[in-house]
Amino acid sequence: MSGHSKWSKIKRGKAITDAKRGKVFSKYVKMISVAAREKGGDPKTNPTLRMVIEKARSENMPYENIERAIKKGTGEIEGARMENFTYEAYAPGGIALIIEGITDNKNRTLSEIKHMISTLGGKFAESGSVSYLFQKKGVIIINNEEKKIPKEDLELMAIESGAEDMKWVDENILEIYTKPEELDAIKKSLEENGASADSSSLDWVAMSEIAAPDEKTNAQVERLMDALDEHDDVNEIYSNLKS
Repeated sequence: MSGHSKWSKIKRGKAITDAKRGKVFSKYVKMISVAAREKGGDPKTNPTLRMVIEKARSENMPYENIERAIKKGTGEIEGARMENFTYEAYAPGGIALIIEGITDNKNRTLSEIKHMISTLGGKFAESGSVSYLFQKKGVIIINNEEKKIPKEDLELMAIESGAEDMKWVDENILEIYTKPEELDAIKKSLEENGASADSSSLDWVAMSEIAAPDEKTNAQVERLMDALDEHDDVNEIYSNLKS
């Protein structure tokens, strides 16, 4: 497994303005509502809902917003019906993209995203023509900067908890990969051993990564992913771009 390549300006450490934070909260409202609608509004029995709430809280989303989103999902509060979508595309340089999000109008969102991709030098792809380059994995991220657990001990904890693979992104950030159905149990095991996760999610992980052929193409890829990330309906963008 080559590594985790998920585009998120928040995770990339860029400053979050009030306007951007509002957009982030809006996206979490959709994600929480859909998770609650699909598997119930109790985070104790709905792992997907629990993960989204944890992410929302890490961005300081108020509890009342979260509770309102859950009630929308369970039907206690009226609201537009939201649907998940997954689109596949190629960015400039043949970089593979998987785009996930939530919309209340699939036709509108599809049209807008297709236009954006073609305008910025990419190519929309049929379902299945890109996803075979990725695997669905549980991804746990641990920032060891403050915990200061010896690297060997942290790696051993991950192995003993059942991790499939792991990768040090830098001196402090460890990415741990799991089978999707084992994500929750492995995260809990790590926490019980003092290695609490900074985030956990079910993501598309590229089986191999490729580099853009030149700096110009790399800039074009980043411009396209920036534009997609700004779209109100898009939650995550995964690529096989080598960082």
